[in-house]
Amino acid sequence: MRTPKQVLRPERLRLVPEQFSWVDQALVQHGLLDRMEPRAAALYLFLVTVADAQGLSYYGPATLARRLHLSETELIAVRSELIALDLIAYQAPLYQVLSLGDASPRRAPGASTTPTQSVSMPSLPRRTSAAPLSLAQLIELESRRARL
Repeated sequence: MRTPKQVLRPERLRLVPEQFSWVDQALVQHGLLDRMEPRAAALYLFLVTVADAQGLSYYGPATLARRLHLSETELIAVRSELIALDLIAYQAPLYQVLSLGDASPRRAPGASTTPTQSVSMPSLPRRTSAAPLSLAQLIELESRRARL
């Protein structure tokens, strides 16, 4: 029997962003992509891709680990990273991709998924180049940076 879908964080219901992109540009503008490892970015992209209109999806850990070429232990670690960055909510087996907004709250690693206070996230300076980067290019840049 399937678990009924219910929104985990209604105050953070994901909406399609105004800019022409399915992945919210705030991911880059707030420096979130800079703070996550490439495997966490891959999980986030997967969840954004498979989520319904409310940002909800449920994939079992074995399926997610297989699809993303991770061990289940690695999956737990990257899921925890996304929760700590306040990008997703998780209540087994349900995931919710959270809205990012202009002042998306941020929690310290290990904090509860229940919001207790909101803190404005610093924005990175806007790029001056006219050519946008794809998510794949951003992940590759982050991967290179992590290896240095």
